[in-house]
Amino acid sequence: MKLYSLSVLYKSEPKAVLLQAAYDVSSFSFFQRSSVQEFMTFTSQLIVERSAKGSRASVKQQEYLCHVYVRNDALAGVVIADSEYPSRVAFSLLEKVLDEFSQKVDRIDWPVGSPATIHYSALEDHLSRYQNPREADPMSKVQAELDETKIILHNTMESLLERGEKLDDLVSKSEVLGTQSKAFYKTARKQNSCCAVM
Repeated sequence: MKLYSLSVLYKSEPKAVLLQAAYDVSSFSFFQRSSVQEFMTFTSQLIVERSAKGSRASVKQQEYLCHVYVRNDALAGVVIADSEYPSRVAFSLLEKVLDEFSQKVDRIDWPVGSPATIHYSALEDHLSRYQNPREADPMSKVQAELDETKIILHNTMESLLERGEKLDDLVSKSEVLGTQSKAFYKTARKQNSCCAVM
């Protein structure tokens, strides 16, 4: 699971304006990094331009997923991740980032802003923190703990079933033993009754 890009854009007509972005292109070769970063910026702008206000969507491109959230006030966020990254976590990250951004950057700066003029430095921190969705998102952490508990529970149930089968064998043996001990008791009683008469 990996996050490659986190962008904040403004959906103006007809083009989307990039306000701020953070990238993690360390997994690409050194000579490809600038091209990959440019392509991520282009893709983010294109997805925002083609998305309606007040919508959320996930777009698959080869082995990558682009998650977009465009608010009703035209502020938009895009996360580019691999296909294994949980979409619920990506959308919670976008919602958190857009809320923070709208509180720290004046709304009048959005339509005319650019990465050089917008001062919002939290994207790099969010991008690195959310690389591991289980640590960053409390719901993912709880889900991971539930999955672990479920695995332990399944293992416990399997061992109980195995133990139950062994108990069934013991019960069937004890029934046999019960019949034999009853026969022994009857035989012993007959022999003792013969001696008691004398």
